[in-house]
Amino acid sequence: MKPGLLAALFVVSAVATALLVWAGVQPGKAPMKTADVVEVGKVRYSKSGYDITRLDAAAIERLAAGLTDEERTILLRKGTEPAFCGNLLDNKKDGVYCCRLCGLPLFSSEAKFNSGTGWPSFFTSVDPAHVGKVEDRSYGMVRTEIVCTRCNGHLGHVFDDGPRPTGRRYCLNSASLTFYEKGAERPAASMPVKTATAYFAGGCFWGVEDRFQQIPGVLDAVSGYMGGTVTNPTYRQVCTGETGHAETVKVVFDPARVSYGQLLEFFFRVHDPSQVNRQGPDVGTQYRSAIFTTDAAQSDEARAFIEAQRKTTRFVLRGIATQVVPAAEAGAFYEAEEYHQDYHRKHGGSCAMPELP
Repeated sequence: MKPGLLAALFVVSAVATALLVWAGVQPGKAPMKTADVVEVGKVRYSKSGYDITRLDAAAIERLAAGLTDEERTILLRKGTEPAFCGNLLDNKKDGVYCCRLCGLPLFSSEAKFNSGTGWPSFFTSVDPAHVGKVEDRSYGMVRTEIVCTRCNGHLGHVFDDGPRPTGRRYCLNSASLTFYEKGAERPAASMPVKTATAYFAGGCFWGVEDRFQQIPGVLDAVSGYMGGTVTNPTYRQVCTGETGHAETVKVVFDPARVSYGQLLEFFFRVHDPSQVNRQGPDVGTQYRSAIFTTDAAQSDEARAFIEAQRKTTRFVLRGIATQVVPAAEAGAFYEAEEYHQDYHRKHGGSCAMPELP
């Protein structure tokens, strides 16, 4: 929505609701995005780029098949190993400590210290979203239990008697951890997700950004400008139509959760690719429909998808105006001004999206 049309902020229609259901999002539930977590539906990612989606009971039981009896007792039944007996208590090597059950990185050797308590101790976690906290009233005490966010495996407890800068002491069971020395190869479960990037221009970026943010598997959607000739363009410059840029959304996604093909399908659902240099009330080359591809595979898939769509009843007569342009030819993506980012989340409205046939 642009100047002169701000009053036209729309209420999400039944069509839009159906699209959210298609994307796996509960109708009426906006995606959560905080400093620490991106959450859409049941899919969650930490700021450091790990998939921290809660594992279901079946997945946990499969992983637990590889545990020893002691590890199972501690991780699954909240047991505690004897003090000064854990194999990682005196470990002084550089590296990362991961959850023994699911592999999620939890603590770094840089935060490890000798607390004298008999259990491995750390003053902070590698990412606050990786370690959950639960009130524990067992044994007549009130303590704070710490668990792995992804698998809910019991780790130990956290206390407020640690060193600076946090003042916390995360007290861990060695049996709850797997240590990987710095430089050693780690399994996929202990690595950040391998993300991919896609660029879509479909009219007003407020609405396009909002829709892509609601797809499980999308880590980030950023409004910006692409396909023009001016370096670091401003919104005012792009609005003149003289810079050649299209309002574009940069989509960072997890191919293990959502494929590029699914993103293409969703893109054609949330805008009208038959319109030339406009989307609804917004008119100008900056509102053109375009896909800026990052490699040959994306280019081939996008062109094949469009050709298939041309033969459908929706487009056989109307045609498709969407351009497919390699990013190397389109030029750099420039992030739009801050007030354009997360516009729907901030203001409760977005650009009107077309009704589907």
